[in-house]
Amino acid sequence: MEYRIVGDSCLDLTSEMKKEGKIKIVSLTLQVDGVDFIDDDSFDQKKFIKAVADFEGCPKSSCPSPEEYKKAFGEDEVTTFCVTLSAELSGSYNSAVLGQRMVEEEFPNKKVYVFNSRSACIGETLVALKIQECAGKGASFEEIVEQVEDYIRRRETLFVLENLETLRKNGRLTGMKAALVSVLNIKPVMMGTPEGTIEQCAIGRGTKKALKKMIEEVGSRVSDFENRIFGISHCNCPERARYVKEEVEKRYPFKQIIIADTAGVGTLYANDGGIVIAF
Repeated sequence: MEYRIVGDSCLDLTSEMKKEGKIKIVSLTLQVDGVDFIDDDSFDQKKFIKAVADFEGCPKSSCPSPEEYKKAFGEDEVTTFCVTLSAELSGSYNSAVLGQRMVEEEFPNKKVYVFNSRSACIGETLVALKIQECAGKGASFEEIVEQVEDYIRRRETLFVLENLETLRKNGRLTGMKAALVSVLNIKPVMMGTPEGTIEQCAIGRGTKKALKKMIEEVGSRVSDFENRIFGISHCNCPERARYVKEEVEKRYPFKQIIIADTAGVGTLYANDGGIVIAF
């Protein structure tokens, strides 16, 4: 089956995936103090991090239009799968669904399916890789949809951030949690829920202890390591990502571990030094 994969720009690509060019990215736009940053190949992570740090207000993101998704899906009959940010965190999913309806009205024989990843960053990446895996095994359109939706229900996403201010300002956390982080150096381990929202699952005093707590959480959540890919997204902290990779390798026999740097949307919410894992 000929197919294509489309993802919004919160889907973090590894360097190998960028070279392969098999996943088409549709860009979100980030706004900081009246300046727009397009989340595409021109995105300057360090410049953006500085802009956010210097801005006292709340940076925002805007999702791609349905027309942009329609264009990415293609004006042909190639089967297309799309992976978006959690519908609970962004309007990207709903915009993609509208784009799907538009392209299917124009091309009735075209098959399009939009996956609500119920996650972000590397969590989206793993969904795209699952689509590739199923298609590579010769699964039909319907089988891919069923198997990937089941995978999304079982996949876990955890993260530790140095700074929770952007999540707090955007209403994703309570002010109390953000204050604890800044005043007491308490770093919460956050998790994505099956519904696509964010909850706290553990805490550590300092980043190193929080990362250890997060790694311990992995062992309590899965047992079929050999059948899973473990993914790491990092925001401008490759050494921290390598530390997580090495510690996970010592403890758990995942079939593969991948690392990606956050693109613009991931950088917006993870902030400098943030780590996101999915498995």
